[in-house]
This record gives sequence, C-alpha cells and structure tokens, in this order.
Amino acid sequence: MQLNKIVDFHKALGDLTRVRIIALLQQGQLSGLELAEKLGLKPPTVTHHIGKLREVGLIKERRDKNTIFFSLNTKILEMNAKAIFTVGTGGGSNVEMSVTDEERTAIINNFFTKDGKLKIYPAQRKKKLVVLAHMIKGLEFGRVYPEKEINEYLKQFHEDYATLRRELIMCQYMYRENNQYELNPVELWWLS
Repeated sequence: MQLNKIVDFHKALGDLTRVRIIALLQQGQLSGLELAEKLGLKPPTVTHHIGKLREVGLIKERRDKNTIFFSLNTKILEMNAKAIFTVGTGGGSNVEMSVTDEERTAIINNFFTKDGKLKIYPAQRKKKLVVLAHMIKGLEFGRVYPEKEINEYLKQFHEDYATLRRELIMCQYMYRENNQYELNPVELWWLS
C-alpha cells in the first residue's frame, strides 16, 4: 500500500458525517435512504459521502431491484487502521508468520541456488510467502518502482519475472497502480 493510499484512507475518515456513516454501518447494512433518514441529511449528500468512502474501499454495495444497500468492509477498515503503525518500519525479519527461523532458512536453501536463483516456485502457501519475502529484501520501502525496473530486479531470481511480479501483488507484498510498484507495509503482507 502506497503511503498516499494510507493518507487517502485517513482523509476519508476526516469528516464527521463519514464517521457517522461508518458507525451506522457497523450495526448492519442500510440503504441510502435509510442512512439519509438516520443522519437527517438529503440523499444526494449521503451519496457524496458514500462515494468518498467507496473510493478507499470502506463500503460494499448490494443491489436489490432499485435499492442499493451499503455495508462496511471491516477488513479494509482494520487493515488500513493497522497500516499506519508499520509506516517507516522498513519490514524486516519481525514479520509474524507461523514459520521458525530454522524453517525459513531451510525453505530458502531448498528453493534458491547458492547464487540466489530460484529453482522452482513453491506451491505451498507458507513456502511461497517465505520465498517472496526473501526476494523483496533488496527493495526499498517508500520508493516507487516503474514496472521495467521491477522486471529487471526479478530477473535476477527467475526468468519468469511476470509470474513473480503478479505473485508479489496477489500476496500483497507490493501495490501496483499505473505500472508503478511500491512495497506495502509489512502489516499487509500476510493478509491475502
């Protein structure tokens, strides 16, 4: 998650009406009209605020005929709230995962050659996460990388850099927008 995404999340919460909407949606899904009634606001005003919360992924929608029901995406809320604590920590070896140091070393030794090339990409999730975490050690937190640079970096590990790049995104090690890549805060790595 890029730092600006964390900032955008907190900006979206920087409005009393949006905080009130989140509080109401914690109790369950509501339609736009129900939210407007409970908040004493006009529906277009609620639509505006819902749009801001939707932009940062906090709102889920479900349509039932002509009515849209809104619910809170609690996973995104918790993930973004925790992400602020990892800004500037730089990742490192304190990432919590059910892998001992001995297991991590064995996985790295089994999947990488002595010169650092990836022999095969593991299928087992735990091993996959260890391999990906090992590969990104040479990347800097807070730095935005163009896709070409990420490709060149990943080629040092394996010729199928496109698969590795995709896995880094899918396992939430990196964030991609407009062919620009940035490491996510460590807090997000193990949530996917």
